[in-house]
Amino acid sequence: MTADQPTICIVAGEESGDQLGSELMLALNERLGPGARYCGVGGEKMTALGLTSFFDMSDVSVMGLTAVLARLPLIVRRVYQTVDAVIAADPDVLVIVDSPDFTHNVAKRVRKRAPHIPIVGYVSPSVWAWRPGRARKMSVYVDELLALLPFEPDAHKRLGGPRTHYVGHPLSEHAGDLRPAEGERAPLSESERVLLVLPGSRRSEIDRLLPVFGETLGLVKEALPDVKIVLPAVTHLKARIKEGVSHWQVQPDIVTGQDAKKSAFRRAHAALAASGTVSLELALSGVPMVVAYKVDWFFRRLKDLNRIFKFASVDSFVLPNIILGNKAIPEFLDDEVRPEVLAGHLIDLLSDTPERDRQVAEFARLDTVMQLPDGYSQRGAAADIVLKAMKRPE
Repeated sequence: MTADQPTICIVAGEESGDQLGSELMLALNERLGPGARYCGVGGEKMTALGLTSFFDMSDVSVMGLTAVLARLPLIVRRVYQTVDAVIAADPDVLVIVDSPDFTHNVAKRVRKRAPHIPIVGYVSPSVWAWRPGRARKMSVYVDELLALLPFEPDAHKRLGGPRTHYVGHPLSEHAGDLRPAEGERAPLSESERVLLVLPGSRRSEIDRLLPVFGETLGLVKEALPDVKIVLPAVTHLKARIKEGVSHWQVQPDIVTGQDAKKSAFRRAHAALAASGTVSLELALSGVPMVVAYKVDWFFRRLKDLNRIFKFASVDSFVLPNIILGNKAIPEFLDDEVRPEVLAGHLIDLLSDTPERDRQVAEFARLDTVMQLPDGYSQRGAAADIVLKAMKRPE
């Protein structure tokens, strides 16, 4: 290998990782110039930038216990195939991107067989919320960890994890797309109120939440007849959602696509959302919300065990609440998810109330809490740490 032709291996396991990996490649190319060689596991975005993927990323891009079990033999084969290919490439650095069930199994085996290869982790598993012992275990095979959330470096330091660097969250850099231009979000008193409904991005989430969300909206509509319901749907689940809402008392306006979703966020006055990254999108957009979630039978059993063994270490499952250190957003889990409770909070958020004002004021702090040092972008901060970790040619 030569100094002007480094080999960089990037291993991702799903579409969000492919997006982060492609942004990292762009930033590395800006710093290294032409000649860097990329290999690993990636999707369309990374391969379009020149990454040679060991196999089609869709082989390991599965979610949910049932789906993982069905494809487990193939996933295990792909882990060992990836390890062999990384060692054969002998890269200057290995970057694993999110999807810890796949990428961390690769990293552990590479570290044992080729300890000279530096390993950078991109996106921290939620060790601050679940199974904190993973942090110390990661320090054995991850040299540098790139965190998307500002509190994660301190969490890893406390838990004995690897060196962790906050590099910013991609949503922060694109917050302007979610924020209304002047006049785009009408004052509450001057037009119909827009309520977003976001029941999740996975079929299992949608199946569990749609019935109770429908009952909730019926109660809201009784109290506020002028409210307009907008439901941004994941495109491949639109048919399932249309079927699920067909018996609702109140029919939402279902929209699909990123442009329509962002437009809805910019017009919205409040939201009812499933727990997930969407809560941070809403907060950055300045949309007050109520967050609800229902876990499946397997994870409900784990939650019961958690009460006994204290596996979790935070008292919130809503990202903006955790980032801000303040439970400004009301959150409800499992048996707490009741239509009359959710509707009461939503009615308050769709009116000029202290509860609404409190959320809006807390969301205004997010830019300060999540900002990087002047002159740094998320992908640039990540690339600089990867370059520092790279194995230098002899």
